[in-house]
Amino acid sequence: MIAITGDTHGDIRRFDASLAKKLKSGDTLLVCGDFGFLWEDGEEEQKLLAKLEKKKYTIAFVDGTHENFDLLNRCKEVQWCGGKAHQVASNVYHMMRGEVFTIEGKKVFALGGGENPDKEMYMESGKWWECEMPTISEMRHGVENLNKVGREVDYIITHEPPISIRNMLDKKGNYINALEAFLDELSKEVKYKKWFFGCTHIDRKVSGKYFSVFREVLSAEPIESKRRFR
Repeated sequence: MIAITGDTHGDIRRFDASLAKKLKSGDTLLVCGDFGFLWEDGEEEQKLLAKLEKKKYTIAFVDGTHENFDLLNRCKEVQWCGGKAHQVASNVYHMMRGEVFTIEGKKVFALGGGENPDKEMYMESGKWWECEMPTISEMRHGVENLNKVGREVDYIITHEPPISIRNMLDKKGNYINALEAFLDELSKEVKYKKWFFGCTHIDRKVSGKYFSVFREVLSAEPIESKRRFR
């Protein structure tokens, strides 16, 4: 089973959700950004990572806009499920930007990052990284990898949604950044079954193939109607 959840922000309680408790060896839980278990690199974080390492299933995440990229980039780069990843723990992986992974037989395109709306506040505290926003090179890398699989995947996992979908949940006005424009174009050029994102902190099936995920842990296939998407 592939399960999906939204921003965890270092909160271990997310892994006690009903579906998460049912995950077993061979299953995978994907996190749509702001993983947050690499932030201060202190003793408490190490204890939390040790708890995650005891899970029988695999945890994989895209980066969001609240990550300590200094710590993240120190992790060993490995090949995981056919794509490049940082190995955070024995069963915890950071899916690097623009990679296509084959997870439990499903093609998954991953592109983390975004524009931090509270950038100035985080800059003052020394917890902002310019690399939060994907570069043009990383976006091109994603296009190259998508071309290799015929521009067709099962799932797209991002932190940010395309701007057309974002505006259904949270009107941003006329300003569109490069990533939002890129994702909007991607939504038109790539064939996919479902797109999951986490930045809006809402659990909702937005439109057709698009799912905003936050506190819920849900199965990628199928989406159960009884879940609290509204």
